[in-house]
Amino acid sequence: MEQGQIDANLGGHVYKKRVGIKGRGKSGGVRTLIAFQLEERAFFMYGFAKNKRDNIEDNELKALKVLAKKLLNYTDKELSNAIEAGEIIEVL
Repeated sequence: MEQGQIDANLGGHVYKKRVGIKGRGKSGGVRTLIAFQLEERAFFMYGFAKNKRDNIEDNELKALKVLAKKLLNYTDKELSNAIEAGEIIEVL
């Protein structure tokens, strides 16, 4: 992502990234929606198989932009609290 390898900037720090599945490549893979701020943080928010739906609805994108803003503005303490409470999961 930091090297500009995104598929679409949906605005509001929400990005779409296509991910291939072994044996099916990107065209048969999944789409992921990520909250991302360069040199800061990245959060996986949503993913779906391309064969299950074409895209997200406008109201879903609006909600994801609100969520991205909240996630990307967490202080270190708020982030730690959210992880401890199981509200978000840290993936290393």
